[in-house]
Amino acid sequence: MTRAVLSLGSNLGDRLGHLRTAVATFGDAVLVLSGVYETPPWGDADQPAYLNAVLLAQDGTATPRDWLERARGAERAAGRVRDPQRRFGPRTLDVDVIAVWDDDDTPVLSDDPELTLPHPRAHLRAFVLRPWIDIQPYGRLPGHGWLTDLLTTGPAADDALELRPRPELALESTT
Repeated sequence: MTRAVLSLGSNLGDRLGHLRTAVATFGDAVLVLSGVYETPPWGDADQPAYLNAVLLAQDGTATPRDWLERARGAERAAGRVRDPQRRFGPRTLDVDVIAVWDDDDTPVLSDDPELTLPHPRAHLRAFVLRPWIDIQPYGRLPGHGWLTDLLTTGPAADDALELRPRPELALESTT
């Protein structure tokens, strides 16, 4: 059995609808969902604002690669088109596998270029850390420390000031 934290983001089209597509793709595996946050773009400022959320999922048979394939499936379902010339460009849906734990709660580590675990930039991204704190207030990012410390005193602290909670935009799981 594995558990995974996945980050969801959308800044094109029906942003909330795309986040809901991702949640539906993970279906019964979803344990808990964060609130939705509106955030400025990260890495490439010349694009619309994002809606972001985080989910915690669990599956008795999923491998880390399975989480990646589900993430890619959600992106395809939302019409994601990857632009190789614009790495941090706009997208209908971006689903990142942030961290995975095995059945004895040991973090899975991977340096595979297709699936680096934990996500190599998660500790820099307020749009990942803040929603994650919603669902795991005492959570830790493997190899980096407490989420609250990373958000308040780490490199993401300045970006955290620009996150805007959107409580009127709720996500729901099917479980």
